[in-house]
Order: sequence, then structure tokens, then C-alpha cells
Amino acid sequence: MPNRSDLVYGYDGSFDGLLTCIFESFACKDEPLDIVTEETLQLSLFDTKWIETDMEKAARVKTGILRKIGKPAFEMTERGHLTCHPQKDLLVWRFVRLGFLYGRSVVDRLTDETVITLQKAVLALNSENHHYLGFIRFSIYNQVMIAIIEPQNQVLPLLEEHFSSRFPEELFLIFDKTHGKALVHRPGESVITDLDDLTLPQASDEEEKFRQLWQRFYETIGIKERDNPKARMSHMPKRYWKHMTEFMEMHNDTSTKQKDQPNEQSGLHAPSLPEC
Repeated sequence: MPNRSDLVYGYDGSFDGLLTCIFESFACKDEPLDIVTEETLQLSLFDTKWIETDMEKAARVKTGILRKIGKPAFEMTERGHLTCHPQKDLLVWRFVRLGFLYGRSVVDRLTDETVITLQKAVLALNSENHHYLGFIRFSIYNQVMIAIIEPQNQVLPLLEEHFSSRFPEELFLIFDKTHGKALVHRPGESVITDLDDLTLPQASDEEEKFRQLWQRFYETIGIKERDNPKARMSHMPKRYWKHMTEFMEMHNDTSTKQKDQPNEQSGLHAPSLPEC
């Protein structure tokens, strides 16, 4: 029988921290009502319990999942932690608990609400990541390639391998404006770090020329008679357009008319790469 079922767990937001929460729940026989980060924990009306991240405990949980539930289940827990589902961490905890009960077959229990909800959240994450592999547009500022994204899910860990292998010798930064994080890459080194805001300088003349060339190319390859805005928005959702070069002028014109404000990418200071 569980000792406590009226607790809310708090942790530091890391994946190892979540695995530590799972370890503690089994060790203490707790069934937490929710698992949240510190900011949300402070607002809870229920009894709270702070779980300090313990790398050894996290490693034991990881080993247990891989051995008893399997690699696909572990990958599902990893990606589930990156989703934007409001109770993602509680879903992962419930999924792991089911996994230790049913073993490797847990990923196929598609009639279970926990499993299907977690799978849907992970599918949404994977879909968004796939979109960004094609929709990210870099601009060059002071010899650094910089892109801004506003994802719903935390896609930077999934984007890291692709872009680091694609541009291994380049300096680049991908700023996740939604979650206040940045993927920073130098030759031979990549890191994801906290970054609250990013102020970019005015684009150089050379950069503006490249943008114009890309916009002209996009317009040239289009067939006017076969223009289908609905199909375009289906394959290229409108929420991505804001930071895509081929739509940037269109978006900026619309924003100027609506808000009469300058482009958010203008600024006075050149960006500096965070220390890895």
C-alpha cells in the first residue's frame, strides 16, 4: 500500500531529476498527484516534497527501464519529458509504473489511457521536430549562424544531433524563444544552455542580399496557376512562417500594420555566444 497519495513532487526539471522522482516514488511507495518544477511547486495547494536530483538513483532507474521494459519504452520516457503536455512528467511516471508491471508489452497497450496519451504527446513532438529540420532558417551575424524558433515542445535536444553533424565546423546558435534555451555549437562541441532573450543587430547588407535572393527563388519556383494556400498551410503551418526567410517580409509587413512596431530582430548589440 502506498504511504502517501496526496503529495506533489517537485524537481529541477531535468530528465535525471525526473528519473530520481521515479526512484523515490518506488522507494517510499508514494503515488504523487503531480510532478512539477520548482515554480509550479510553490503554487501548489497540496503537500509538497522536493526531490533532489541524484545521478546514481537516476542511473539505476534508467538501467531498470532498459532491462525490464526495453529501449523503445526508455526512448518514449525521454521524449515524453520533452513534450508540452501539461502533465508530461506524471504521464512518464505512470507509464514507467505500468512498464514494470507489464514489461515490454506496455508500449502496445493502446487501450490504456496513460499509454495512448503519452504516445500522442510524443508523436506531436516528433512531428514538430521533423518540421523544424526543414523549416529552420539561419542568418549570419558576426560570422555566427543564428536561427530563432518558437516551438511548442522542447525540440532542441532532438535538433542537436542533426545540425551538429550537418554543420560540424560552423559556429551556430538556435534560440528557442518559447522555453528560454539555446543550442550553441562550436567545432567539436555542442551545448544546450539557458538564454532568456536574444537581441540581434541589424542584418548586414550581404545578409539582406542573401535573403532577397532566397525570397526571389521561392517566388520563381512557384507556379501561379497552381497556387493553393490551404495546401501550403497544411504542409507548412503558418505558425512557422514568422522566422522563415521566404515569408519574413510578408510577416513583417503584417506586424507593422497591426502593431506599428519595428521587427523584433532589430537591435543595438551584436550577439555573443554563451560559454560552453
